Amino acid sequence: MAQSPQDLRIAILGAGMGGLTCALALAKEGFKNIDVYESASNLGFVGAGIQLAPNMARVLDRLGVWKGIEAEAVNIVETSVRVGATDMELAHVPLHYIKDTYGYPHMVGHRSSLANGLYQGCLRYENVRFHFSITADNVDSFGPRPSFIAVPRDTSKAPYRVEADVLLGADGIKSNTRVAMMEKLGIQTAVKDTNQASYRIMIHKDQIKDDPELLELMNSNTVSRWIGEKRHIIAYPVSNNTIYNLSTVQPDKNFAAATNTTYTTRGSKKVMLDVFNDFCPMVQRMLNYVPEGEICEWKLRVHEPLDTWVHESTALVGDACHPTLPHLAQGAAQAIEDGAVIAIALARLPNTTPASIHKALKVYEKIRKERAYTLVELAAASGRALHLGEGAAKEERDKQFAALKNGNGPVPDKWADADVQRTIYGFDCQKETQERFDEYFA
Repeated sequence: MAQSPQDLRIAILGAGMGGLTCALALAKEGFKNIDVYESASNLGFVGAGIQLAPNMARVLDRLGVWKGIEAEAVNIVETSVRVGATDMELAHVPLHYIKDTYGYPHMVGHRSSLANGLYQGCLRYENVRFHFSITADNVDSFGPRPSFIAVPRDTSKAPYRVEADVLLGADGIKSNTRVAMMEKLGIQTAVKDTNQASYRIMIHKDQIKDDPELLELMNSNTVSRWIGEKRHIIAYPVSNNTIYNLSTVQPDKNFAAATNTTYTTRGSKKVMLDVFNDFCPMVQRMLNYVPEGEICEWKLRVHEPLDTWVHESTALVGDACHPTLPHLAQGAAQAIEDGAVIAIALARLPNTTPASIHKALKVYEKIRKERAYTLVELAAASGRALHLGEGAAKEERDKQFAALKNGNGPVPDKWADADVQRTIYGFDCQKETQERFDEYFA
């Protein structure tokens, strides 16, 4: 048995935002044996834009990686919600107060910048070891010594068994760890189809150099959202205002007959333009800048809340246990909170018995589970409000937007609502874990 918590052998499945944060936070807490298994051959550092909210920035700063990520990001000072068909502004919400209120601004950046910042942070610690091109298969023990079969992508290499003291399943919405854990516990769970899909689009500054209207958006510090029935587009500049990021949500048509293992498909520019053919000319122009052949569509899936995230000495992390729709822009932030909390909980262990490890992981679950699922539901509710068609509910929503222009009432777009921001940004997950550990551990 390990002599101290820092001697525990920890295996992390998946090198997404949750897995990388687990590794970095554990290394910062002095853990000496951290192995990360990732099925991809490298991290690739691809992807689209991502919102860097204050609750995320706070964790990244304490882990020593925020400054580099911040340097490549764009500080958002306002958001504009607009009618997709006419470009008429429904609401304008200044965000200057965010930094003064929560200690960090609300910024946006490129997903690769965030992933690379976390990865480079991990590489500063020789006790973090990455194993790429390895699929974790057949999680067959969850404790007291969790184990799985590591299957190399290189078929000339034989699969091998890995044992650890703690296993963290950060292996995404298609998590093998979750499936195995729920089967072991006899809990029925399945991925839930949202009937929504998303295009994620990046427009480079040189593409629009002769379009002053779009250049103005590119050079701004504004998040813009165009909304219509069952659809919306959110857009903002990233990478020091050199790339304009667009993310759409629309009814799922291309995946209707797809299996549960299919999450992306090559998109058609004509189909994409048809989906938004009743949106305003400026949106049409933006979409037209996307080169044919560079359009991918993502299927948006979630799953029902799980009864537990922890079994014996194994815990689920990030999308493995709380995938969310993108309407609150909190998916990555919540995975990062998971990693930060796990590291503190394991570092506070009074001893290294399997029983204590299990109790520490349950502390993580108590700190994180209710909060994460609350935000998952808030994101879904925000999407429902944004996508209303003609009728009484839309009329009421638009009255709220009108009242907001006079400084009254809530924001139907929950991402920009001050009360919702207080719930999300005002919560310090690391401080909460330090202060409540003894209470929850007992």
